[in-house]
This record gives sequence, C-alpha cells and structure tokens, in this order.
Amino acid sequence: MRKILKNCIQCKVCGEVIQSKSVHDFKTCSCGACSVDGGLEYLRRVADGEESYAELSITEEITDTK
Repeated sequence: MRKILKNCIQCKVCGEVIQSKSVHDFKTCSCGACSVDGGLEYLRRVADGEESYAELSITEEITDTK
C-alpha cells in the first residue's frame, strides 16, 4: 500500500506543473492537454495518453507493523 505525499504532474505540451491538494481538487493545465485530481486520497489523470504529461507525484510505501 502507498501513501500519497504530493499529487502533481507536468504537462509536456505547455510545461505547466499542476497539483491537486485535496479530494476533488480537479486542476487542468493552461493549454488543456492534461488534468490532475484526487489530492492525497487518490491519483487521477485525464490526458490523451501518458506521453502528454510527466508524473511528479511523491508517494511512500506503507508497511504493516503489526
């Protein structure tokens, strides 16, 4: 299981970095080529394909200590 520390991408078309900071905080880059959503709850991407954005999110592995 992974914990999301930062949810963001960089558009490869316009170069803008966009970040979703809370649940349902849907952000679209200035050229409209890609969007990010989910805040620290989930990673959602809306784009023509993975080649249109660079993934910049930061996550960490959560280990069960029980």
